[in-house]
Amino acid sequence: MQADELLAIVTNELNERKAENITTIDVIGKTSFTDYMVIATGTSDRHIKALSNYVAMALKEKGVSPRGVEGAQGSEWVLMDLGDVIVHIMTAQTREFYQLEKLWSVENLMNNEELSYDE
Repeated sequence: MQADELLAIVTNELNERKAENITTIDVIGKTSFTDYMVIATGTSDRHIKALSNYVAMALKEKGVSPRGVEGAQGSEWVLMDLGDVIVHIMTAQTREFYQLEKLWSVENLMNNEELSYDE
């Protein structure tokens, strides 16, 4: 399955299941292990687990199985490795703490802003 098709299934399922603040980060050319990262917020630990289960079921219907899933029942963060797409589903507090969007935007900041160093 093409990365764009995989991404569409994931984002559609997250949207349908009421995930909040769904963000897609294009990391093509920035990393060799994936093309896209999807970050979404669940309203509770149960919601996060349900979201990951629904994504897995939607993919299974298309003949795709996750390469790996990290995070269990009661977890504040579930990571799904789908190969060309990595999915992070987390609580708002966990998302705020780790700020993955900022991590992947460092290169953009360095290219767009002049850095100065005190001597």
